[in-house]
Amino acid sequence: MAEWQRTHTCGELRDLHIGQMVVLNGWVNTFRGYNDQVFVDIRDRYGITQVVLEADDPAIVAVGKEIGREFVISVAGKVAARLPGKDNAKMATGKIEVKAAKVAILNRCPTPPFEITEFGTEIANEDLRLQYRYLDLRRKSLQNVLIIRHRLNKVIRDHLDFQGFLEMETPLLGKSTPEGARDYLVPSRVWHGEWYALPQSPQLYKQLLMVAGYDKYFQIARCLRDEDLRADRQPEFTQLDVEMSFVEMDDIFRVVEGLVADIFHRVLGINITTPLPRLKYAEAMLKYGSDKPDLRFGMEITEVSDLAGQSEFKVFKDVLAAGGVVRGLNARKAADKFSNTDLKPGGKLSEFVAGYKAKGLAWMKVEADKFTGSIEKFFGPEQQKSLRERFKAEAGDVLLFVADQEPVVCDALGALRSHLAAQLKLYTNWWERGEDAKPTADDFKIAWVIDFPSFMYDAEEKRWVANHHPFTAPRDEHIAHLESDPGKVLAKAYDLVINGYEVGGGSIRIHNPEVQSRVFTALGMPIEDAKQRFGFLLDALKFGAPPHGGIALGLDRFAMMLAGTTNIRDVIAFPKNQRARDLMTGAPAPVESRQLKDLGLMT
Repeated sequence: MAEWQRTHTCGELRDLHIGQMVVLNGWVNTFRGYNDQVFVDIRDRYGITQVVLEADDPAIVAVGKEIGREFVISVAGKVAARLPGKDNAKMATGKIEVKAAKVAILNRCPTPPFEITEFGTEIANEDLRLQYRYLDLRRKSLQNVLIIRHRLNKVIRDHLDFQGFLEMETPLLGKSTPEGARDYLVPSRVWHGEWYALPQSPQLYKQLLMVAGYDKYFQIARCLRDEDLRADRQPEFTQLDVEMSFVEMDDIFRVVEGLVADIFHRVLGINITTPLPRLKYAEAMLKYGSDKPDLRFGMEITEVSDLAGQSEFKVFKDVLAAGGVVRGLNARKAADKFSNTDLKPGGKLSEFVAGYKAKGLAWMKVEADKFTGSIEKFFGPEQQKSLRERFKAEAGDVLLFVADQEPVVCDALGALRSHLAAQLKLYTNWWERGEDAKPTADDFKIAWVIDFPSFMYDAEEKRWVANHHPFTAPRDEHIAHLESDPGKVLAKAYDLVINGYEVGGGSIRIHNPEVQSRVFTALGMPIEDAKQRFGFLLDALKFGAPPHGGIALGLDRFAMMLAGTTNIRDVIAFPKNQRARDLMTGAPAPVESRQLKDLGLMT
């Protein structure tokens, strides 16, 4: 072993090591120089150890004068107890220090573009940190997040292996089957003018594995979608894909709930109660305006179309006459939180719902014996009494109304509900409770959303489109409506929701070729087009396909939940920014004309 190689990590030494000679390797976290001593904190991913360079050793002092932050050094020395009163309770190694006998500089470092220690300074701009991601990843907070992600993956593999699942890989280079998000395309060098598509998911392949007889499959799969980005999206992402044969929905729920409980127990040390609650899609949209509701707080949406119809408010009456709805929220005890200016047209809350295509926000403040606000004069005493009862309104509450077509009302009030909950602090994120905060089971509200519509009507294209994908099985009792009224057909589909995030989604698949053909007909997809896109799967379904179904869990979002962050880039080692650029490597980037010629893209 080379003399500079470590005998211990920087987070390992304790009282029991006092008197031992050790060698530590790591990065210089901080250093403090005095007349007779230099103190160096040396860091690796396991922790930090204080090293003391004594002035009575000229060679040690000479090296000590050279070192700077983020230098890579090796320290050989004896472990000693810190002086009385000099313990550092915040460090696991805080009771000891290493008296250096030899210090070697293994690599030097220019002044870093930002401070890496995270102590006493603002964290640098994200784009700068992404440009120097290899430095950003040295931060302890990010290291902790990626350790959680590692444990998440390990629990998944251990748990599913114990349940008899096989981990199998599927191709990254496949055929483009345009639907939903855009594909990333790869030109073929051998077959000019022809293209591979990178997988948006392994959906078709995992169904083929069921046809092939592999009844319990899983894969921690890399997926790619060319879609608009936001805080919880990346162009390349990771999902846990699970598929099973000879199952119905309850079987999948049991497997996933067991896995989720195991993850929370083994990664965070908390116990999740199962079975998880189930919420129907229609109920979720009515009460929460979202198919991924945050259940950590109440503030349910209230239907008031009937009372609005009895009012003299023309806006409400016109919306109802056009087939729309009127619904509202009760922001409890918020009358002193929002001024009339915030609520009026052009105010903060009105502008907020306008971002979700709502044409306006009507409001009333609740007092002990009356309402005040923009529309109370249009409601008679009986209607006001009914509103008070329906909203369970009390003095100091604010009633907020949106009137429009149902999808707009759901979007606007669903978003407003989440916005108000954050503004009014109706829940607390566990990581905001202090430096030593630990999550509890109460910090996570997990539920299934079921009974999704099989089809949604696209008004622009004037046709029905698949709500999930065209291989999702309709409920058996609704198959008769496929041709006559697709809007009535509910799917054997389900989403797993945690704290307002869709963490997973799946369905029972269509295994009957006749039903599959009828679904394509409902989608207005000629059988010739279906064969061109999905012919290999349709052929496979004819050869003894078992009843099967599965789910995909978004591991990036799941890791966000476990790590206590709302930024997906925090849980990915080398992410893209919000414009899908890799600021560290410069991708995407131009390529040489020779490469384009090889691919037949340039003459």
